Amino acid sequence: MPMVNPYKPVKAKLKKIVDETPNIKTFTLVLEEQMEFKTGQFVQFTVPEVGEAPFTPSSSPYVKDQMEITIMSAGRVTEAIHSLKEGDTVGIRGPLGKGYPLEEFKGKEVLILGGGVGMAPLRSLLLTLIAQKKDFKRILLLYGAKTPQDIIYKGQFADWRKEGVEIHRSVDNGDEDWKEKVGVVTVLLDDVKLGKEVVIICGPPIMMKFGTLSVLEMGYKPENIYLSMEKNMSCGIGKCGHCALGHYFVCKDGPVFKYSEIKDIEGIWD
Repeated sequence: MPMVNPYKPVKAKLKKIVDETPNIKTFTLVLEEQMEFKTGQFVQFTVPEVGEAPFTPSSSPYVKDQMEITIMSAGRVTEAIHSLKEGDTVGIRGPLGKGYPLEEFKGKEVLILGGGVGMAPLRSLLLTLIAQKKDFKRILLLYGAKTPQDIIYKGQFADWRKEGVEIHRSVDNGDEDWKEKVGVVTVLLDDVKLGKEVVIICGPPIMMKFGTLSVLEMGYKPENIYLSMEKNMSCGIGKCGHCALGHYFVCKDGPVFKYSEIKDIEGIWD
């Protein structure tokens, strides 16, 4: 059997591009070769003659014929991705890393705490939990963004509520049409009674830091706090060392970690 080249991407055609916010788009891709992934794993998105960057798929792993990736324009490669058009051909390399350990969540209350574009990998997790919702005691989503205009997947929250997900949202700065909570996402923790069993956190580093401190103060155990630590990943297979986190490589040993695994490592929120 020939050896698979881990550096070689699979060709994919851009089927659809959706503007989520002024600087965030969701790309629907159809891959030439089927690529199965576990929720929480990531892929490398390649723009020919430009480069590649790592992203966690935002779609359900149960959807086999296409993949969705939600991307914020924040640098050279992501700007090139945002300039792509429907019908363009790109490359996808992966899947890479380790995903969420769903078996450890079964029979428990699952709290998802997300901020900004951190909702992208959490969407994949949420869709996976919904597909298996009979296995979980309760599914809650607490999501925060800077403004109502910065909320991604605006039209999908109602569908998730219909599936039994309890959803609470906040924005740092509301407008006259915003009727929900105003404040950083952690203020939503005051609005719900929680069993303190499992919490998954993903968002900007400062949000993840204070989200983690908040749930620890509430009584969540470090081993039951799961963090998506997408930090400085480059090669994706633990060779270049760019994503070193203590003795871990985020790309190979993560990007999903239990807080208990990394809490004593200096600079985890940098």
